[in-house]
Amino acid sequence: MMSYRLCLSIVCALWLSQASAQSLPQRPPETLEPGAYISAVNSDNSVTWRLWAPAAKAVDVVTGATPDRYVSHPMQKDERGIWSFTSAPLQPSLYEYFFNVDGFRSIDTGTASPKPQRQVNTSLILVPGSLLDERAVPHGEIHTLSWHSEVLDRERQVAVWVPPGSEKNGEALPVLYFYHGFGDTVLSAVTQARLPQIMDNLLAEGKIVPMIVVMPDTETDIASAIPESFAPATRRDTFYARNAQAADKELMQEIIPRIAQRYKVRNEAQGRALAGLSQGGYQTLVSGMRHLDQFAWLGIFSGVTTETVPDFRVSAQLKKASAVNRQLKLFSLAAGEEDIITGRDMTGLKADLEQLKIDHDWHSYPALGHEMDVWRPAYIAFVQKLFR
Repeated sequence: MMSYRLCLSIVCALWLSQASAQSLPQRPPETLEPGAYISAVNSDNSVTWRLWAPAAKAVDVVTGATPDRYVSHPMQKDERGIWSFTSAPLQPSLYEYFFNVDGFRSIDTGTASPKPQRQVNTSLILVPGSLLDERAVPHGEIHTLSWHSEVLDRERQVAVWVPPGSEKNGEALPVLYFYHGFGDTVLSAVTQARLPQIMDNLLAEGKIVPMIVVMPDTETDIASAIPESFAPATRRDTFYARNAQAADKELMQEIIPRIAQRYKVRNEAQGRALAGLSQGGYQTLVSGMRHLDQFAWLGIFSGVTTETVPDFRVSAQLKKASAVNRQLKLFSLAAGEEDIITGRDMTGLKADLEQLKIDHDWHSYPALGHEMDVWRPAYIAFVQKLFR
């Protein structure tokens, strides 16, 4: 006969199981069409954001790229438990957003477009009508190269865009190395910056020369420079400098040689460009100045600069204005006018270059901050000038 204690244990277990099942979030009912609760772009380029959250008390969709530019839009719930908000018609672009569900920040679980981040908390939605679209043009290929890094003692990857027809063409191609920003991953350049679509479309329009674009992981994750271990207020003190030094070694000792081994590329400075956004802009400044003889084209978009971070001989190199001007065919800077994160870095660097009489071009984007709406246009302008 079953003991009283065992019976009680079974009953308690069953009760807890039922209680847990009841407390878990329920999926939308089988009678509800997915289109009813999935965010979508409308025919007039407005966006209707939707979230199925019947138990929620308040839901907002928050748009914008950084906290200082967030805009919160209250959503309305219908009788089915679906929250929604429809925007005004938007300009063609790729937009960032997330949901605030009773104070909890959530990605859009109804779509397959999260922003590629080390801590994923944002989603993306594309409003068509720009160079970011996938068009019916010849497409390049995206390759993923993986290896064990001796410099970092860990497994590493880069993404590589290869232009269409390059294998048949047989010509040695120039190479652009492009670094993403802090907190993102290699896929940020591919998925959020939309570099493959931009390159496909510009090449089809005859606005760029064929080139290879290499997209490394900006963050090295070495033991002494793990980004998640540094609060925002302390990153400039320690993380950026250590990470930049490690990434520089990886670039020069492993990535560039590996690309030369894998592809038929030009190996002189005139055939090699370096660019990046935010933290990637800092990496560009560090590696571009430390190895000035290796690059002829530099692009720094909203970058952290050496005004507030150890410079690894950058200041000394910049004082050699005549040498810099002889070497660089293009030294491009770009920033949003309302960038409160690295705006002072960029205007400070611009002032330094002007004082030192170093040739450069400056692109300022009105009413914009630290965001992709600066970096994509800056990249598009930059890449059209390369290798000509």
